[in-house]
Amino acid sequence: MQTHITNALTIDVEDYFQVSAFAPHVARADWPNLECRVEANLERILLLLEAQRIHATFFTLGWIAERYPAMLRSIAAAGHEVASHGYAHLRASDQSPAEFAHDISLSKTILEQVTGQAVQGYRAPSFSIVAANLWAFDVLQEAGYRYSSSIYPIRHDHYGMPGAPRFAWRPRGLHGVLEVPISTVRVGGRNFPAGGGGYFRLLPYRVSRWCLRRINSLDGQAGIFYFHPWELDPGQPRPAGLGWKTRFRHYVNLQRMEPRLARLAQDFRWGRMDRIFLDSTG
Repeated sequence: MQTHITNALTIDVEDYFQVSAFAPHVARADWPNLECRVEANLERILLLLEAQRIHATFFTLGWIAERYPAMLRSIAAAGHEVASHGYAHLRASDQSPAEFAHDISLSKTILEQVTGQAVQGYRAPSFSIVAANLWAFDVLQEAGYRYSSSIYPIRHDHYGMPGAPRFAWRPRGLHGVLEVPISTVRVGGRNFPAGGGGYFRLLPYRVSRWCLRRINSLDGQAGIFYFHPWELDPGQPRPAGLGWKTRFRHYVNLQRMEPRLARLAQDFRWGRMDRIFLDSTG
């Protein structure tokens, strides 16, 4: 049963070999030589969204947009928002302010040139804006971004800022960039993930449905859900040398992802980040 609240459906557009957990095993210099599967996976996503009449936000790497401009134009032409995931899938927390400024500005320029549309949103790879690098919001504002979705207010071994607000806020003050965190539910004084990713594949579907309904009904807030194109691709190549934890997190239940997304699309109302948050906050 749907609520009256429209939630934000977001896709982090990167290929399987670009995930941060693979960085020790897949050299960046080898990226151009690896089999890319992002186009085929995105085509399946676009068909699913078209069938459900849903518009979403695609946080896209500049590296991907350079190589597949026609695909990006198709996303924009279908009425979806194209936002930035940086250029080279570098963690914001691993960059200096100057390096970060170069990465996000380059990505924004490429995406705008390809689509002919303004890019207003940014999501840091691996949710890598944390307490130690909140300066990133100043750099984002200087580069012309209006909102970010880069903080995950949970405890995690690779990312997280559990003390951050659970819903949209402005880390640098009233006139700063709006931060829209990935969704969590608060139970027993602790935040638990409720916005997609590997948790959506690992746990039964009813858990995600319960979490989003709780956010809509109890908190009265829009949920923010994310996934990646490679999560719909059980046949993707598998790099050698991955540890058991990385293998489990990346490959668990890939074959169940597409039908679960179809159920999610039917059970809730969905829209673009910019229309949900910027249109309502000014």
